[in-house]
Amino acid sequence: MQKHETMLTAERRQLILERLRQDGKVVSVELSARLGLSEDTIRRDLRELAAAGLLQRVHGGALPASPATRPFFDRQQQSTAAKLAIARAAVGLVQDGQVIILDGGTTALLVAQNLPRDLRATLVTNSPPVAAALADYPSIEVIVVGGRLFKSSQVTVGAAAVEVIEHIRADLCLLGVCSVHPEVGLSIPDSEEAYIKRAMIESSAEVAALVSAEKLGTAAPFVIGPITALTHLVTEASLPDSLLAPYRAKGVTILQA
Repeated sequence: MQKHETMLTAERRQLILERLRQDGKVVSVELSARLGLSEDTIRRDLRELAAAGLLQRVHGGALPASPATRPFFDRQQQSTAAKLAIARAAVGLVQDGQVIILDGGTTALLVAQNLPRDLRATLVTNSPPVAAALADYPSIEVIVVGGRLFKSSQVTVGAAAVEVIEHIRADLCLLGVCSVHPEVGLSIPDSEEAYIKRAMIESSAEVAALVSAEKLGTAAPFVIGPITALTHLVTEASLPDSLLAPYRAKGVTILQA
């Protein structure tokens, strides 16, 4: 009997994941009615699936989990062509004379590596790899934000880093995020990274999120801010308008690379 119940549980949770992939979300009340089970059972399933990293629980249901949970050096091997195209499109937003905040992350590193060699700008970053990539640019003033090195993302975090960012007034912030959802907003798995990214947004006149396709429509535990905090969303050229329409409806300019 116990084995049979375990199989039923596994089948039920697989159905939940399939519905999540199809619809981009699941609602506890709807699942309860569809499966003829109590909401307590559904909530328990969602809790277990979230603990396994297979979804992100939100009020009333769940959303797809962020795919960007692997360490920085592993992520460098993922979606490389798409990330390069996004980085090159983001470079098009950069102008001479600007103060630019360039976040950490694998796409941000590609932005740094593809900036024009003759660009005259001040670039602020909390990413040692980004700073190193800019070391031989003759006309870019590089400001490296100090703090505790969060090794998984290769960025500095902590109160000292946030304080430095809060005293900068940037023209443009190029922001890497793990998850983007039109309702949940921008989110990330680590609370300290969320604090510093929030400070970057608040210190910048314009904010462009660098987002590969698999991050759209997903959520992570710590919210950075609403979608309306963005002026631009830079993503892949192949994405259908139906997927991007909710972001446009929030007033975000979409750049597809």
